[in-house]
Amino acid sequence: MNHLSLIVFNLMVFFWLFTIIPSVEGRKFHSPCKKHHKGSGHFCNSTTIFNILSFGAKANGVSDDSKWINFKWVYNLTIQGSGTIDGQGCNWWDPIKSKHISDIKPTALRFYASEDTIVRDITIRNSPQVHLKFDNSERVKVNNITISAPRNSPNTDGIHLQNTRDVEIMHSNVGTGDDCVSIQTGCSNVHIHHINCGPGHGISLGGLGKDKSTACVSNILVENSVIQDALYGARIKTWQGGKGMVKNVTFSNIEVANVNFPIVINQYYCDKVVCQNQTNSVAIKSVRFDRIIGTYSTQPIHLACSTDVPCTDIDLSDIQLKPFGGLLGGSQLQRALCWNSYGNSKGPLVPSSINYCLRKGGGGGSGSVHEMSRSYDEVC
Repeated sequence: MNHLSLIVFNLMVFFWLFTIIPSVEGRKFHSPCKKHHKGSGHFCNSTTIFNILSFGAKANGVSDDSKWINFKWVYNLTIQGSGTIDGQGCNWWDPIKSKHISDIKPTALRFYASEDTIVRDITIRNSPQVHLKFDNSERVKVNNITISAPRNSPNTDGIHLQNTRDVEIMHSNVGTGDDCVSIQTGCSNVHIHHINCGPGHGISLGGLGKDKSTACVSNILVENSVIQDALYGARIKTWQGGKGMVKNVTFSNIEVANVNFPIVINQYYCDKVVCQNQTNSVAIKSVRFDRIIGTYSTQPIHLACSTDVPCTDIDLSDIQLKPFGGLLGGSQLQRALCWNSYGNSKGPLVPSSINYCLRKGGGGGSGSVHEMSRSYDEVC
């Protein structure tokens, strides 16, 4: 690749290739671009609109699809239309079929180091892995899109953000086998609203701090949304051993229906059977859960915070969660779990066990926790 030029997939031609000639391998289309120096990158400095045709596109899972629709160093780009991008992910999820294709599971639509990007009105389904991804980008808007994949499809995040700032995701329907929206390190000023999420793993921050890395996430607002038939609702998850800070996060006016764990902070996240215990952790502070209402199917709230770096300045207000299927629920129901979480709560709080969830104060009379929190904040 010539790093002084912009290489993109021309969506109009791409869709024609994959729809009319489904056996063709992926192609790259070169688009001329005036160099616009901004830092070390080069951007297209005029508005470009790609229309997704109504008949959409699909991959056959046999040709080399490891590189799909990938935009890099793009400025003022709009993706729009009534079409569908179908990733045919079942070819990668099936243990037998996957032996005959690339081990690399592609992302359906990805933007890297881009600015002023708009994605609207399209449908993306059955991506082998992540459906829509933004890396190292600024000023992103996602509006009125639909993302879908089976609830048992692995690692099929709907919208994935990493090192991306000034984002608005709104008026969209997302249901997959993983997070509806995944917010990773380096993200700030993210506003998510009027989202229908489910099935999946809810709207999540993390996992952050994997392999002792530094993670910084701030100024996240999720509001006026519905999460249903999902494993998690509003969730923050961090690995042990990491550094950094999650701060200024609000989940507000969220309706949940048949969600196993509607409210989660987990500083012991582990995707293995056993993970090594470590004292360091990504600090979590100034997190607010406000007006989370609906039904749960396992545990109403799960706050598992680090012994050495507890969660501080946590606010719980107007939490009303009842067992799914009626007052009696089932034998699998668990009481609220709260460990090393400090902050304030304000009624109404249902079930009543949430009343005792948060400790007063800052976690440690010596002030060592606050000092550690400040030092982690300085890292970011």
